[in-house]
Amino acid sequence: MKKLHHTQEKLLKLLKNNIVEPLTIRELQADLGVSSPSVVYHHILQLEKKGYLRRNPGNPQDYQILADGPDKKIAFLNLYGMAQCGPNGSMLDGNPTDRIPISTKILGFSSADAFLVRAKGDSMEPKIKGGDLVIVKKGNKPEDGNIVVCVNNGEALIKKIQQIDNDKVFLTSLNQSYKAILADKNNFKVEGIVKGILSYTE
Repeated sequence: MKKLHHTQEKLLKLLKNNIVEPLTIRELQADLGVSSPSVVYHHILQLEKKGYLRRNPGNPQDYQILADGPDKKIAFLNLYGMAQCGPNGSMLDGNPTDRIPISTKILGFSSADAFLVRAKGDSMEPKIKGGDLVIVKKGNKPEDGNIVVCVNNGEALIKKIQQIDNDKVFLTSLNQSYKAILADKNNFKVEGIVKGILSYTE
């Protein structure tokens, strides 16, 4: 792990504390007490170079703080089968079927929070086709409209969260041929939120 300049340590803390409502370069300059915006930009580039920060090149206020410091360039992500669940009714409690090397640059978040599943069937077409590798970020608090990997009554699924209220969660398909599923509130678990798709071609 590359050592940080004390200004970079302060900058990283500011970025972490304001990740929901990112500060502008001018605001960061004022909080850091540095001479110009170019100094702030220099230290941001250094944080990115050292692996503590990943930025969206199209939006300078859209960035990801990498947990526990730099991420490796290549991460081996666990691949879980859609038909397998562990002893606690969770895919992630079971044994992965494989470990797949993935460039961390395409994740947009820490590889420590990532896993893969291979899609089955056509219920999520045209976005997700059978055989596609689906990149998932671990988490059990999806927002309405998120596509998630979940377990419902022991069945692993990739579905869209269509409606959430105090009592009901509806799981819908993108393929209109499939009806919505009412999740069993006693046997339903979200494993993670779909963040990317690697298309399968024969």
